[in-house]
Amino acid sequence: MAGLYIHIPFCRSRCIYCGFYSTTALDLRQRYVEALCKEMALRPSDEQEIETIYLGGGTPSQLTIPQLHQIFESLSIYNKVSPDAEVTIEMNPDDVTEAFADGLCWLPVNRVSMGAQTFDDERLKWLHRRHTSRQVAEALERLRDNGIQNISIDMMYGFPGETLDDWQADITAALSLNAEHLSAYCLMIEEGTPLAQMHQEGSGEELERSMYERLIDRLASAGYKHYEISNFAKPGFRSRHNSSYWNDTPYIGLGAAAHSYDGHTRSWNIADIRQYIEGMESGKRLFDAETIEGDTRYNDRLTVALRTREGLDLSTLSDRHRDYAIKNARRFLNDGLLHITPANHLALTRRGLFVSDMIISELMLV
Repeated sequence: MAGLYIHIPFCRSRCIYCGFYSTTALDLRQRYVEALCKEMALRPSDEQEIETIYLGGGTPSQLTIPQLHQIFESLSIYNKVSPDAEVTIEMNPDDVTEAFADGLCWLPVNRVSMGAQTFDDERLKWLHRRHTSRQVAEALERLRDNGIQNISIDMMYGFPGETLDDWQADITAALSLNAEHLSAYCLMIEEGTPLAQMHQEGSGEELERSMYERLIDRLASAGYKHYEISNFAKPGFRSRHNSSYWNDTPYIGLGAAAHSYDGHTRSWNIADIRQYIEGMESGKRLFDAETIEGDTRYNDRLTVALRTREGLDLSTLSDRHRDYAIKNARRFLNDGLLHITPANHLALTRRGLFVSDMIISELMLV
C-alpha cells in the first residue's frame, strides 16, 4: 500500500473556479475530524505499509493544530506508516500564521502544497482567493523557519485578459521563492462553478499554448524536471503521493467524496459531509464502487500513464490492448505528437503535451 489520502472539505470561502467537493460549514469541523478517525478504525491498512499521506481539500489548513494532531494520532494507531513517509498537507497562504507554522513542528508533516495561483493581487480578488501575493512569500518563510524543506506551489494561467507578459511576471515571482516543486494548470471552466455561470472565456488556445511553452522553458532553465503534464520538480522532489496515482499504485481515500483504489476496485465515499458524518457515527461507510478490469482498466491506465513524461509501458498491456493503442497512435506518431521510447513506452512528445486530452481520448476504448 503506497498512499493514504484524507479529504478535508472545509473552505472559509469558495473560489470561483473550483470544482472539488467542499463546504463552508465550518461548524462541522470537529464532528468531521471524529468521523475521519472512525473511518480509520473501520478501514485499517493492516500490515500494508503506508508510504505517502496527503491531506487535500478543500482547505486542510482550516483545521486547528489540535484537530490535525487528532487525525495523525488515529492514523498511527490504525496504520503502519513507513518511517520515511512523505506527508503532505495543502494550505492557503493566509492560514500560515506564526502559531500555525509553529504547530506543524508537532506533526509528522514534511511537505506542504500551497495554492498561490497568481501573484497579481487584482486577479486574486477576481478568483475570490483570500490571500495576497505578499502573504505567499511570508508563508514560505515561516514554513522554512519551522523546518519544512519541501514546498510545492500551485499556479494557474489562461485567465480572461491575461497576457504573455503577465504570465512571465507570475513565473518570475514563483521562481524567486525557490520552491522545490511547482504545479501549473491552465484555467478550466468547470460546469457548475461560479466561473461557468459568469460565462467567462480564457485567454484563447494559441496564447495558452505560448504560456505553457514559456513555462516549460523557464522552469527547465531554473533546474526543474518536467515529470508530468502540469508538474515540475527539482531533483529528488517529485510528489511521491501524486506519482502513485499515475503509476497504478493502490491508495486509500478517507473522508467525504474521497476515492480509493486497491488495484482491482475503485470506490468513492458519499459526497455529502452531513451524510458522511452520520454514517460514520453509526459505524457505516456510505460509498459506491466499481470493478476495474478489461477495457476499463486499459482506459484508466492509459489516461494516467500518458500524463507522465515516462508514458505508458506497452509491455503491461494485453496483446489486444497493445495492438489497439499502437494502431490508434500511429497518426500521432507520424505527426510527432507521440513517440515510443527505448524502454518501449508510448509517451507524449513536447508538442503533444498541450493536446494531451485530445490524444488520450482518441486512444481510449469506448
